Amino acid sequence: MNGVRKGPPKHQNKVAWKPNAGIKINETEVGGKFRPLSEITGVCLRCRDQIDWKRKYGKYKAITEPAKCQKCSKRNVRQAYHNLCNGCAKEHKVCAKCSCRVGQVVGRDVSEVEAEKKALEEAIKNARERDRRSLLRAMNKGKSQSSEKNLTQDDMKVGELNTASSLEEYAEVSHDEDEDQVI
Repeated sequence: MNGVRKGPPKHQNKVAWKPNAGIKINETEVGGKFRPLSEITGVCLRCRDQIDWKRKYGKYKAITEPAKCQKCSKRNVRQAYHNLCNGCAKEHKVCAKCSCRVGQVVGRDVSEVEAEKKALEEAIKNARERDRRSLLRAMNKGKSQSSEKNLTQDDMKVGELNTASSLEEYAEVSHDEDEDQVI
């Protein structure tokens, strides 16, 4: 038992460690509120988790200039911790960070997103006015449904406004409540 200590640590941590606790981040810098870090794309799930960990604990170092691809030797690597450019990674169907052969790659490439957006704008531009408005309405409805919460009468708290869509619906709900209270 030479030098082996049993029991709790000698000095307990009172406060959890926070990365960059004393450094105030400018909101306009990369990683700030107005310029968030880019999406992690072209890597396997394991590598994505590693890069996420680096971002979470303040170890992530953003790339300042494009790095050299290990396959084609061109300066095309534009994301930090990647070893292959997007073209080589897609061509060989490997992870851009660890170069392991994977079936599924995380995230979509920027060029794919731009091409899809361009095709959608082209379709909207060439459609009839009636179809265009229907499509835009459907897109806006999909966005609003995902963000809006539907409250039922049971979920409502005192002081909240009623979210009934019509006066008849409000009358039915309030009438049912009055009957419950009388009985």
